[in-house]
Parts: sequence; C-alpha cells; structure tokens
Amino acid sequence: MDKRLPRYFNCPSEFAMEILGGKWKTVILCFVKEGPCRYREIRRLAPTLSDKMLTQRLRDLQNAGLITRRKSGAGGTNDVYALTERGESLQQILSALYSWGRQHADEFGVTIGNPLALLDPVRPQVRAAAN
Repeated sequence: MDKRLPRYFNCPSEFAMEILGGKWKTVILCFVKEGPCRYREIRRLAPTLSDKMLTQRLRDLQNAGLITRRKSGAGGTNDVYALTERGESLQQILSALYSWGRQHADEFGVTIGNPLALLDPVRPQVRAAAN
C-alpha cells in the first residue's frame, strides 16, 4: 500500500475495509484463493481491469502481506501470485462475499459471469511450480 495506514480505526470493520477496500482487491483475492495465478490469468479473469490498476492492486495486496509473487516458468519469466498465510485467513470471508453476490444478483437485476471457468487447464502445473 503506497499510502500510510492510519494508526487508529474506530472499529475493526473500518480497518478491514481500509486493507481490502476498493473494487478490485477482493476480486483478485477471490481468484488467487482458488490457487496460484499467473499475471495473465488474473488479467484474463478481469478483462475490464487495466494493466496499470492490476499492477497497483497486486502491489497493494503484496504490501499488506496477503499475497506473494514468485517467478515461475522457464527462466523465471512468469509471475505467479499466491495467498500468504494471512491471505488464507480470508478464505471464509471471500467465499461468503462470492456466495452473497450469486445469491442476490437476481434481486438487483444483474447477471453474474463465471470467470473461474476461464482458468488455464495447466493450473495444476502452476500450483506445483508455486510451491
């Protein structure tokens, strides 16, 4: 996170939203929760997210200690992002947000896609390389 974190918050939810807030952080975390993701996979899963914004949000999540970035592939040319132990602690929250969105989409008159179906068929190799 590029900005300094305030030293005091009025409630725990305010602090959590400071760390997780914004449109893209929780979306990225939901993707990475499914297993390590390459940069290009995340980019494909969120096509309206610009490269600049994706890079910034990935950096924010790394700085918060929620994800790690490792080099993978021949010559370490691919960045692979995975949840840290701290990031893993968000699994239930992220699953609940995902479920809530699915459950209430019709009430709001919106259609929800299934971006996780787009994940690379070679993901097991990415997972093994990230470990």
